[in-house]
Formats: sequence, structure tokens, C-alpha cells
Amino acid sequence: MWSVTRDLKALLVLGVVAAPLAAPAGSTGASRCAPTRADQLGPFYEPGAPVRSKVGSGYVLRGRALSTICRAIPRARVELWLVNPQGEYDDAHRATLFTRRDGSYRFESNRPIGYSGRPPHIHVRISARGFRTLVTQHYPRAGRPSAVLNLVLRRA
Repeated sequence: MWSVTRDLKALLVLGVVAAPLAAPAGSTGASRCAPTRADQLGPFYEPGAPVRSKVGSGYVLRGRALSTICRAIPRARVELWLVNPQGEYDDAHRATLFTRRDGSYRFESNRPIGYSGRPPHIHVRISARGFRTLVTQHYPRAGRPSAVLNLVLRRA
């Protein structure tokens, strides 16, 4: 025998469980990731940095390369450069790395310092087949030994 109370409870439970799985009205069901904001390249970019993921110690920057539909971008080329502890750019503080299959990367360096009125920062240039090259900068928060910077690229 059917019970209105039992059936109503079942429908409510089903609604609570199924609602988070349903796509919003008018959506295609695909997730959206906001593209990373571009920033200046700066005058100290030099192509051809060595392939390495460590140029010092004391600060770790990690994250993932993603498309605007939040899919991993494997084998994206990530170029990073920053000043040395004396506040000068040099080849020892430049690196190129490639994202893993899941789009992840990890870069270790000295903690960036400010210079000439600029706040501490790490320059980042990322490129991948089928996507627009992105140039941005990461600005570390004071007192933090690490940060996550996801790099969201637009299709070419």
C-alpha cells in the first residue's frame, strides 16, 4: 500500500540527492573556469630557459594548467623567472617545465623579493598546442612559504 507521507519523504530525499547532480537551467552541463588574468611580460624575459623545476629553495609555487572548461592541459610549456635574493635577474633563476598528464606543475625557488618599487613576484609564461599563450605574474602573500596558481588558458 502506498503512503502519501512515505512517498513524499522519498521524493524529498530524491530531490535533495538529485538536485546537486542536475545542471542549471540553460546550461550545457560543462564546468567553466575563468581564464587567468594576463599581466605584463616585463623587460627581462629570455626564451630558452633550462628545463628544471627548482632554482632555489624556500618558496613553492604549484598548480594546474586548465582549459576554460576546467580540463587538464598536459605537456603545457611553463616558463618562470624571478629575481635572485639580491634583487637581480640572472640565468640561475629562470626555468622551463612541462605540466604532467593531469595538468599539474610544481616550481621551487627562493622567496621572491621586491625591487625598484615593485612588489615580490614571479613571472609566468605558459603555452600549449591549441591554446593562446598566456603571460601573467604571481604575487606571493607575505609570510607564506607556498601558493597555488592555476593557469586557465583560452582556446586559440
